[in-house]
Amino acid sequence: MTEKQKKMLVRILSAFVLLIVMMTGEHTGLFDGWSIWILFAIYVALYLIIGYDILYKAIRNIRNGQIFDENFLMVLATIGAFGVQEFSEAVAVMLFYQVGELFQSYAVGKSRQSISAMMDICPEYANVEQDGELMKVDPDDVCVDDTIVIKPGERIPLDGVVTEGESLIDTAALTGESVPRRASVGDEIFSGCVNGSGTLKVRVTKEFDDSTVSRILELVENASSKKAKVENFITKFARYYTPVVTIGAVILALVPPLLFGGGFGEWIQRACIFLVISCPCALVISVPMGFFGGIGAASRIGALVKGSNYLEAVAQMTTIVFDKTGTLTKGEFKVTGVFPVHRSEEALLEMAALGEGYSNHPIAGSIREAWGGTLDLNRVQDAEEIAGHGLCVKVDGRRVLIGNEKLMRRENIAWKPCDSIGTVVYVACEGEFAGAIVISDTIKEGAKEAIRSMKQVGVRTCVMLTGDRKEAADAVAKELGIDEVHAELLPADKVTQVERLLKHRTGKEKVAFAGDGINDAPVLTRADIGIAMGSMGSDAAIEAADVVLMDDDIRKIASIVRISRKTLSIVKQNIVFALSVKALVLILGAFGAANMWEAVFADVGVSVIAILNSMRTLRTK
Repeated sequence: MTEKQKKMLVRILSAFVLLIVMMTGEHTGLFDGWSIWILFAIYVALYLIIGYDILYKAIRNIRNGQIFDENFLMVLATIGAFGVQEFSEAVAVMLFYQVGELFQSYAVGKSRQSISAMMDICPEYANVEQDGELMKVDPDDVCVDDTIVIKPGERIPLDGVVTEGESLIDTAALTGESVPRRASVGDEIFSGCVNGSGTLKVRVTKEFDDSTVSRILELVENASSKKAKVENFITKFARYYTPVVTIGAVILALVPPLLFGGGFGEWIQRACIFLVISCPCALVISVPMGFFGGIGAASRIGALVKGSNYLEAVAQMTTIVFDKTGTLTKGEFKVTGVFPVHRSEEALLEMAALGEGYSNHPIAGSIREAWGGTLDLNRVQDAEEIAGHGLCVKVDGRRVLIGNEKLMRRENIAWKPCDSIGTVVYVACEGEFAGAIVISDTIKEGAKEAIRSMKQVGVRTCVMLTGDRKEAADAVAKELGIDEVHAELLPADKVTQVERLLKHRTGKEKVAFAGDGINDAPVLTRADIGIAMGSMGSDAAIEAADVVLMDDDIRKIASIVRISRKTLSIVKQNIVFALSVKALVLILGAFGAANMWEAVFADVGVSVIAILNSMRTLRTK
């Protein structure tokens, strides 16, 4: 409990004790003969003890042009109760309203903990070696390629590559994964994680503003600004609902006595009860809190949802589209077959390795690794990449083509198709087919389970898109249980396929796309829900996505669907419950069948129940 909450609790307890004393005195006749003005003064003092901040907020909001809010309704209702000499009820209404506010503050604080805990991942300093001594500097002041030292138990301040040392890295704050990861020389490590028992020297690869921890903090800070449709509905509803019930209360207080005669006191009291009942606290508190709790539950498993609107969309997801490489497969390519034509395997591999010498594509890296020799890139000139096809390059002055079937067709090469399972790279030299190299990727651990889990939570269609050839794509799809596969696609073709699926959806159905590469950014943006791999994914993909999986474990997508659907269910329960109880008690109050205590339950009681219900989103498994 915060210091502010403790002070509020003291005020509530003090006011409660004094109110019990006053009410006991009234009922036992202790105050018989006292002037009404003395009792009025005592109750006003009590009222100010418990409600001065609500009174201040109401006056401040009126001054700022925000008249119709719950503070205004509460002040109007309680002052009205003073006007009809219901002093104890006026104080009691404010007291129980403040109990509800305290409970709300505590509950919201609890729901924020799962997200605000992520704010603790922000490093306070970085150790930089200067003149043989370690100096603590602000992470913002460290540049790319600087070397930093991370001691045991310290939080990693910046993304980088280990240059010296070995240690276990605790990644739980980022990924939700409890098992530490071993980091040694050459391994990439991410800011926000905690170093274990070994001292590490790390070469910085990203400035602090571009680092993993900085991106995560930005996502967390912006998450609450993107509201779900249900939240926007409640905001608009409260904007019109509050002035309507205020005008209704005024009509209830003035019209019946003027039309039918009788005293104004009884009808003013009914109007005050009407105002207390109509306060929309239960809705304006519990609905955003439910979504906030859902985002918090997702963050605890290492999934960042960028806003409650995306959490709501995930609940309506019926189709999910996957990019193959890096999402369903590891993206760790190995050469598994070399099929030369009129030359040796070594000669074909050397030619391909030289041609791919400047490429940073995983397939190029696997070819260079398979060659294993030292590459003399002075032998390479005029490298030209042909998007979606491959590349054209001069090796030892000879024109070499390295790419897929499309490249062979485009250049009118008389090539021989290779039926091996995997990604096939065809090589041609001086217009003649030189052979094929087969590169295989391995399916990610848990990918099959992820597809099965998504079917279990109600995702009807799983689609796979890839630029890989059809045979390799079909083999992966069959093993994983994918419903629909489209192979040999260019980046623009992936957008076309997603747009086709978007056109065929009905009602509130949503289409999601999960990918990790920089070429996936346009598709992530085009889909209803973009899901990016946060650990190995490109910055562009993470920026374009709506949901980020911090450890690239696609099994968590089904968990996010469960969390989102439970969240939406709880939010709808709160809306139906709050509106039903309020409508019932409003009608009873208008006809004089409900007193101020029932009005307090319809406001504070309903709010507390709705908040308790919203807190269940935090416990979603």
